[in-house]
Amino acid sequence: MTTEPVATEVGRDFIRDIIQADLDQAKYKEIVTRFPPEPNGYLHIGHAKSIALNFGIAQEYPGRCHLRFDDTNPVKEEQEYIDSIQADVHWLGFDWGKNLFFASDYFERLYEWAEKLVSDGLAYVDDQTQEEIRTSRGTLTEPGKNSPFRDRTVEENLDLFRRMKAGEFPNGARVLRAKIDMASPNINLRDPVMYRILHAHHPRTGDKWCIYPSYDYAHGQSDAIEGITHSICTLEFEDHRPLYDWFIEKLPVPSEPHQYEFARLNLTYTVLSKRVLTQLVRDGDVAGWDDPRMPTMAGMRRRGVPPAALREFVKRIGVAKANSVVDVGMLEFCIREELNRTAQRRMAVLRPLKVVIENYPEGQVEELEAINHPDDPSAGTRKIAFGREIYIERDDFMENPPKKFFRLSPGNEVRLRYAYFIKCTAVIKNDAGEVVELRCTYDPATKGGNAPDGRKVKATMHWLPAATSVPAEIRIYSQLFSNPSPDASNFAADLNPDSLEILSDARIEPSVAESNSTEPMQFERQGYFVRDKDSTPGKPVFSRTIGLRDTFAKEVAKG
Repeated sequence: MTTEPVATEVGRDFIRDIIQADLDQAKYKEIVTRFPPEPNGYLHIGHAKSIALNFGIAQEYPGRCHLRFDDTNPVKEEQEYIDSIQADVHWLGFDWGKNLFFASDYFERLYEWAEKLVSDGLAYVDDQTQEEIRTSRGTLTEPGKNSPFRDRTVEENLDLFRRMKAGEFPNGARVLRAKIDMASPNINLRDPVMYRILHAHHPRTGDKWCIYPSYDYAHGQSDAIEGITHSICTLEFEDHRPLYDWFIEKLPVPSEPHQYEFARLNLTYTVLSKRVLTQLVRDGDVAGWDDPRMPTMAGMRRRGVPPAALREFVKRIGVAKANSVVDVGMLEFCIREELNRTAQRRMAVLRPLKVVIENYPEGQVEELEAINHPDDPSAGTRKIAFGREIYIERDDFMENPPKKFFRLSPGNEVRLRYAYFIKCTAVIKNDAGEVVELRCTYDPATKGGNAPDGRKVKATMHWLPAATSVPAEIRIYSQLFSNPSPDASNFAADLNPDSLEILSDARIEPSVAESNSTEPMQFERQGYFVRDKDSTPGKPVFSRTIGLRDTFAKEVAKG
């Protein structure tokens, strides 16, 4: 799969200022960045910020961006995640070309360098348990304690490390630690673990290895092997930078990359913790990683969010040094803005109420012309059949309306989109007193929506023909969490019980049902919708991408 380069507007932020200064000083001939996901889950909107930054920089300056999988934990990694991550990067509009790499590509060299650190007296094999290591590391205010195995000889450490590699020991029996400083004020420098024993099948290397490097050890060295010039990370890695630099300094790496940190994306009504997202999937709170309520890129793609809207959102929030929380309304604004420009218009009735136009000739059907996009004449028009029986939206009728209700009510006249003026003359109810049908009359002189005598109506309503409209399932998605600041430690308490409403008896235009297009469209007066992958020829399913207005925020404000 190839992707056309995304046209980008060069922005200004502290990362780009650093890169420009490096180029001005001829520090580098080529800028090389990387996006380094761990293949242990699906990418979310926070990753979109990092993707756009790293790949965007490579497009804006003379350079390239690598896609590198940091696949150092086979227990949690799957090919499914590798495939989904590549699909997400392409969907967002970026391409790595020939620069696809894996940390596992470098396992041999990483092991050789680890042996060098052992030989130099800068690494040792520790027999302590994971809990003992954690306890002996100390706290932010108290120094750590040296391991009783810290002073093993180089010969003993090399022997044990090689036997670890040979598979002689069970999981957790030993680790290889860097020998730095257990009294360092930076806990990351208190003899961090470099290798642990994991007898687990790796998606790419199979059973060749039973020891695996830690992320902190593999990451910087992979950057150095690939000639990365600017290793751009989120702020939680800021305290890891001294360790990143320590390994680069102590090892014979072919280049010396530098790490820079920027603020990660935090969004209201959203949890981006991979642990929480994984738990939501496992607990069945959502229907998988691509559930349209999930903040994953797969979920947003399934929901019909245009990648251009996501790129614009990332551009608007910018790149900063300090963490902050972005209102989800900004994301929704970018989605609406893009869809309003690109989405074709159609009509759908989500909660149908039947209308019989009594003075319209029985058996007569006429085709009315409807425009596909009000701001784009090149989008053309389509035909909609009009007849004696139609469906309107149930919410567009009230038997006893308040003063400012201008839609259909007994004796009131409204305009049908592209069609005629109609007036309600009778209301049909079932035994429970529920309105099940309306009787109306129409004015033949108002075809196209205007009255020759100049009389005005205050409402224009959408509709569909009863005879030819197609039944469909409509899924109305809202925010997954009802709390603007959901608690990641107790996220279940903040789940929105009304995040999904399924309308099983909606009606759509025949052209919508027959099309297999995956492009979002606007259902007039309803919002933007997209065909869901659950659609079948006999049962079309459409999901709402977003409403025309921010109704969710209004409901929250009401309390």
